[in-house]
Amino acid sequence: MRKSILLFMLLLSYVNAAYVAELKWENGCTFLSFLEKYEIKKSIYFNLEYEDKQTVAEIRAGARYHILYDDENDKILQILIPIGEELQIHLVRKDDKLTFNTILTSYNQENKSVLVDIKHSPYLDIVKQTKNRYLAGEFIRAFKKRINFKKGIKKGDKIVILYSQKVRLGRVFGNVAIESAMVQTNGKNNYILKYQDYYYDESGKIIISRDGFKRPCRFRRISSKFTYKRWHPILRRYRAHLGVDYAARTGTPVRATADGRVSFVGRKGGYGKTIMIKHSNGYKSLYAHLSRYKKGIRGKRVKKGTLIGYVGNTGRSTGPHLHFGIYRNGRAVNPERKIVIVKTKSVKNRSKFKKLFAQNKKKIKTIIKEDIEKTSLIAQAEIDKNQS
Repeated sequence: MRKSILLFMLLLSYVNAAYVAELKWENGCTFLSFLEKYEIKKSIYFNLEYEDKQTVAEIRAGARYHILYDDENDKILQILIPIGEELQIHLVRKDDKLTFNTILTSYNQENKSVLVDIKHSPYLDIVKQTKNRYLAGEFIRAFKKRINFKKGIKKGDKIVILYSQKVRLGRVFGNVAIESAMVQTNGKNNYILKYQDYYYDESGKIIISRDGFKRPCRFRRISSKFTYKRWHPILRRYRAHLGVDYAARTGTPVRATADGRVSFVGRKGGYGKTIMIKHSNGYKSLYAHLSRYKKGIRGKRVKKGTLIGYVGNTGRSTGPHLHFGIYRNGRAVNPERKIVIVKTKSVKNRSKFKKLFAQNKKKIKTIIKEDIEKTSLIAQAEIDKNQS
């Protein structure tokens, strides 16, 4: 895409002719080695706050990034590197030097549907028909604890999925979002609807089942969720929020989320007073904005639920809360997807839910009906052809 038009408005500020190179982030490449490769001053990285250093560590191998060059002297004018699906690093030349920022990613959202006839297994058949492993994986996750995929599904059963997919620069981008789905088992149609971040069945119930970790403190509410595009109230720019903020009173006890060894106790940039614990299987947890630590925990092994510190408001914070992060092999994961919860949850605002469920159920039934009619027409055409 060397001579393509870049899709972000910032480029319009350049009058001179320019061209855009599209490249893939190489496996094993770090942000620091990237700067070295393009002879960009490494001080850009070293001057980043701890939270932004965490953000640049989230760049994934294979990510497509773009460099805008001055066509006259091949000088780099701007660089865009996607972080996750919602945020991108933006390096822009000002006063003859590149400066660091983070901005939202531009993309289009496309609504799609697919009907799959089971021949082998739901996962394999979805992948074969759509070439989308993300969709297949999310479908399995959506029906987890509801359907026995080994015993409950037979050849000839059907799957219908209504979902949305991001498209960026003409290519499928990021994960899919399933809006609703249906799978046949033993002659029964099983429907689910995504509503308020959870997959509910037709009765308005959900079974939540997650692994391994415990919430680190009692809290009043979740004041900020895990996201790659949080508007930072102090910095006044979009920034990845690679954890969950639990709003709680100053002094509320903070406890280890799982067994492990305390690997860090001290101040860490805008996180203020921070504790980090290493766990098994490549996991690490982070507890930030603490008011104080429990004495003598540095380097100690702790059990799940062990007191390690107290909620506070240190560092860059607008009020007392615990910022809680979980990482696996150096990459952030959503802590709320790792917390141990096994329970049945009933839907809120049932009338709105029932209306939305009925709408999606009708769409799925229409797709199945149209498929049956199409199959009948093809079969009849084949009969007519053989008789003529």
